[in-house]
Amino acid sequence: MAKIAVLVKQVPDTNSKIIVSGNSVDLSSVKMVMSPYDEFAVENALRHRESSGGTVTAITVGGPSSEKVLKDAKAIGVDEIVRVDCNSYMDSNALQTILSSIISTEGFEVVYCGKSAADTGAASTGPGVAEHLGWSSVSNISDSNFDDGFSVVAPMNDGNAVIAVSLPAVISCDKGNTKVRKPNVKGIMQAKRASVDVRSCDIPPTSVNIISQSLPPAKPAGKKFEGGQNASEVARLLRDEANII
Repeated sequence: MAKIAVLVKQVPDTNSKIIVSGNSVDLSSVKMVMSPYDEFAVENALRHRESSGGTVTAITVGGPSSEKVLKDAKAIGVDEIVRVDCNSYMDSNALQTILSSIISTEGFEVVYCGKSAADTGAASTGPGVAEHLGWSSVSNISDSNFDDGFSVVAPMNDGNAVIAVSLPAVISCDKGNTKVRKPNVKGIMQAKRASVDVRSCDIPPTSVNIISQSLPPAKPAGKKFEGGQNASEVARLLRDEANII
């Protein structure tokens, strides 16, 4: 009977148009969703519970608006949903300190998370939390198996490796062969009525501060060529400007 935690994060929809206002990103009109890799983490956590028994608790750190991703996780089957109340910026180490504290306090035995968040792409949460806890860590898993112990499939330099995992452990999930289940009507209704367990936290000091934010430079307009007479010019541009050949 495993006590399982899955870490989820609210991020801007990857199809949203990002606007910078002043020196910061304006997210007021941006649709917010669960980070895509976290969806695979939720699915693997649910599969773990179905194989071994126990409970799955979804945890996020954020303000009240971030409860939507918890309700989304609840709709597809997690047992409990927890929001650590914090609406201010913190660096990766501070976030991992908060997460590892609640994981340790609540007695979780295995933690699932996405391999990276869609907004930052840092890929540091799983390994960082494991380091704080002193647990084993496996990153970028593409599949999990519970038939004979607990094992995962993760990429290696020359292919994939099947890795036997001893608990406690933190598992960071890639897409791989994981197909995320969809919520049914019953799950959606239960999620709407579900109560979010809100926890307070002491925010550790941060060593990183954002000075300003800006969009990358606009890409130059494309160039179009027709006819074989332009072949030499196209080859020159590919070599001298695009650095392809």
